[in-house]
Amino acid sequence: MDSSQRRTLRERLTSLLSFRATVGRREYAAVGVGLAVLKYAVEAAVIGSFTGKSYTPLDFVNPLLSSRAHFTADAPAWFGMGWVLWTLPFLWIAVSMSVRRASDIGISPWWGLVVLVPFVNLVGMWALAAAPTRLVVPRTPEEQQKEEQQAAEIQRAWSPPATASELPPDYVSPLQPVYAALLGLTAGVGFMVAIVLLSVFVLSSYGAVLFFGSPIIAGAVSAYLLNAGSPRGLGITVLHSLATITVASLGFLLFGLEGAICIVMAIPIMAPLTIFGAVIGYSIATSLGRPEQSERPGMLGCMILLPVIAVVESRLEPQPTIEIMTPIVIDAPPERVWGHVIAFSEIESPPEWFFRMGIASPQRSRIEGTGVGAIRYCEFTTGTFVEPITVWDPPHRLAFDVTEQPEPMFELTPYRHIHPPHLDGSFRSLRGEFRLIALPDGRTRLEGRTWYQLRIHPLSYWTIWTDSIDDRIHLRVLEHIRDLSETPSSEVPLLHSPHAQD
Repeated sequence: MDSSQRRTLRERLTSLLSFRATVGRREYAAVGVGLAVLKYAVEAAVIGSFTGKSYTPLDFVNPLLSSRAHFTADAPAWFGMGWVLWTLPFLWIAVSMSVRRASDIGISPWWGLVVLVPFVNLVGMWALAAAPTRLVVPRTPEEQQKEEQQAAEIQRAWSPPATASELPPDYVSPLQPVYAALLGLTAGVGFMVAIVLLSVFVLSSYGAVLFFGSPIIAGAVSAYLLNAGSPRGLGITVLHSLATITVASLGFLLFGLEGAICIVMAIPIMAPLTIFGAVIGYSIATSLGRPEQSERPGMLGCMILLPVIAVVESRLEPQPTIEIMTPIVIDAPPERVWGHVIAFSEIESPPEWFFRMGIASPQRSRIEGTGVGAIRYCEFTTGTFVEPITVWDPPHRLAFDVTEQPEPMFELTPYRHIHPPHLDGSFRSLRGEFRLIALPDGRTRLEGRTWYQLRIHPLSYWTIWTDSIDDRIHLRVLEHIRDLSETPSSEVPLLHSPHAQD
């Protein structure tokens, strides 16, 4: 590849990723269709290869992120995060080109964010691809003078009151950037707090609007207000967006809206999205905005539309059942392992650091009765799981439902009696199972399974956390059963029956 070809390739990549130059409808349509075909072809091939499932075009255009859980259920642990990372550059290009296409049409660039709205994004992209480029009409001297007067009025509005009448006409107060920064920070933080209050406390929803949409819009709003009066620079804008999400997170913690563990888990997805939104807002304020009009109505439209989407999302959230399986090999026959599966003694090994931070950690289990209908109690640091036995097949399989469960964690908050809402019902364990498979040389493959539902979206991100935590819980129990089974002196726990005589 010679230098001219490399330069051409670099220019094409810049055109795809940049937020500066406008985009014509032919380029917008060609790139959009081409990238959609590429993304679908790769995803269908990878999903078919790793899971054996058919990924249809209808699955591809399904706007509900939670629908992807069906295709990640039987995939490797890294698959969900890999899917998220693979999607990010396509998302960037889609938003970049849509915002610039809206500017090319002559409407507010904020309308380009329609590509982020489920159900209407495909219609919005077709509309952007079909609309003609705005014809630029030369301005008359009177119009030019009027625009200059409006610009001067905007400049005065963003400046603090003058304290001396002798100020030069081009004087810019050193406090003006401070006002812009505080305005952007206040608007961004206030918007995120409003979305949290609506989603969590009114709609009882931890959806994609909360963790995906709100950081993008908050970052865009804070960046636009920071730069609307005068450009501050992209680096300053990115730092300002990070300050916005930091202040919002501290506010959630100090006012008891969320705990530290949930906030730490959310930061890896929300911080990059806030920066992404900041780039959008910065570009609208500095290069894509229409000089003859303010872009604040479009900004306000986005801020109003997102709560509406939150209401719709809360009514349509599916709750797929997710399965997690953890195996271990034990140097003991199934007949010996079985006794420690149905009930096991106190786990004395030190818990891992995340369990010490407050994540529910298994401690011991006991059982009352035998056979189907017996009740197994698995005690965690946060409380007890009540597990009626549904399959009793010694020494091969033990299955049970979960009728009662404790909170999944002790949240870290500054207040003793604050109870973050996500602890109630966001994670629900449905049933569990142990399978004992006899291996050569008297060994046993022990598999622990849990089926659960998660009401926090997008699932492709949050199941990375929940699957990892469930896997570590399984492993802590299975390793304890292994140690008991491989120790000849260990006693098999007695079965407890509510009808036993003293």
